[in-house]
Amino acid sequence: MHQMNLALPEEPAGGLAGWAADLVDAMGGPGAGLAIALENLFPPLPSEVILPLTGFAAGQGVLSLASALFWTTAGSLVGALVLYWIGALFGRERMHALWAKLPLVKPSDLDRTEEWFAKHGTKAILLGRMVPIFRSLISVPAGVERMRLPVFMLLTTLGSFVWNAVLVLTGYWLGDQWDAVETYVGFLSKAVLVVVVVSIVAFVVVRFRNRKQVRQRGTS
Repeated sequence: MHQMNLALPEEPAGGLAGWAADLVDAMGGPGAGLAIALENLFPPLPSEVILPLTGFAAGQGVLSLASALFWTTAGSLVGALVLYWIGALFGRERMHALWAKLPLVKPSDLDRTEEWFAKHGTKAILLGRMVPIFRSLISVPAGVERMRLPVFMLLTTLGSFVWNAVLVLTGYWLGDQWDAVETYVGFLSKAVLVVVVVSIVAFVVVRFRNRKQVRQRGTS
């Protein structure tokens, strides 16, 4: 395979893009797959940098576009399977034991979550693979609940392929401007994070109010 150094606009050679570019330069498609597998296990490694960069590399002839899509999707599946088995090894019993020690939550909260996942888990896995932050995390409850492994693998592959294809193809088409993808996906990631934080704060406030009302009724 023809090797060439990738031009990385506005990115220090020792930065994340430089590290990902070195992997792709040295290993081609498998290097891109390894980078994405690690991104699944360590979310601070952003796919919005690795995937468009891989698309740019495909445009430069470092690897084929088909290889970029195949290996990044394979890497996503491998990373998701590791998280699935971490959830499976942790198990429901440990999850319930840990949940019982957490403040402001009830066993019924976890029961309802499990019931929801039993009904909507397939959609959660498929769509969750396309949502920043949740892309990696969604694999853990699938393991805890022991979702059927063939179903999990199929849904993870499909969802990952859609997400990867959008970012890889965008980097391929943008060429030297591939790093613009990071800005737009970064906004989406921040929006998702804000929604999560607001939801947690709202949950805590409501639960505190409910406890306060119960105490007031008990003393009246």
